[in-house]
Amino acid sequence: MTLLDREQAAQRLLRSSARLSYDPATDLDWDAPLDPSLYAIRPERVSLYGTSLWEAMSERQRVQLSWHEFASTAAVGLWFEIVLMQSLLRYAYDRDPHSAHIQYCLTEIGDETRHSVMFARAARKLAPGSRYRAAPVTHELGRLYKTISSGPALFGSVLVAEETLDRLQREVLDTPSLLPFAQDVCRIHVTEEARHVAYARNAVERQVPRLSRANLEWHRVQCLVTSLFVVGSFRDPAVYPAVGLDREEAVRQARTNPWARETRAWMAERVTGFLCDSGLIGGPSARLWKRAGLLA
Repeated sequence: MTLLDREQAAQRLLRSSARLSYDPATDLDWDAPLDPSLYAIRPERVSLYGTSLWEAMSERQRVQLSWHEFASTAAVGLWFEIVLMQSLLRYAYDRDPHSAHIQYCLTEIGDETRHSVMFARAARKLAPGSRYRAAPVTHELGRLYKTISSGPALFGSVLVAEETLDRLQREVLDTPSLLPFAQDVCRIHVTEEARHVAYARNAVERQVPRLSRANLEWHRVQCLVTSLFVVGSFRDPAVYPAVGLDREEAVRQARTNPWARETRAWMAERVTGFLCDSGLIGGPSARLWKRAGLLA
């Protein structure tokens, strides 16, 4: 992609942002009651689906667990978006703010601030009294990541976080029987994240071919490690006691649940396909993507 192509792509994204952007503070009905019989995600995407623990749960518990897992994913997504915003600000710091490319970068940061507030409020509405988050070590590693992340590894790991979540949210939108509030949150995020994904994909396609062989392997490892931490953090184990389950047993059954592993691979298959095609997955680290269940 040439400099002109990059500018033209950014101008299209800026025009799209001007045409279709949301303000979750006013575009969502925060006071609408929630139907306690409706799942927030499809039952087969809940981490315990199909396990013996799931079979022993009441329908009310199952629905509530779907709400809490939606809230956990939103809360951890919020954490990563805060990390991402810091990384994007660093990316823009030394670059030309008159360019459409950097103006779109700043526009994306504006989108992400609204998404972060939306996710925080949605998590509180669906799981009042809970505060879900990444594990302490992952939270602290986020400080390092936002300080050193750059280039293809930055945009590649951003894609993994955004596109895995996007896959789940698009399914929520396509399932009429799910909780309308959850669908409304997903609709806003999916619409605006489509532009963020296009921006990051363009960056990966533009930057990877410029890497030396040694640098390529280094960016592959960075992308792998960050992706594993982020995707592995979407579900805070605290969701289980929140609905009356034994934490240790629930974590054990979720970890060995083939349905959960299938969902993890399904969420990642589109983005990992792109990263393989672009060269950001390959070499020795590809085996670790497979072992983690993120690559078929």
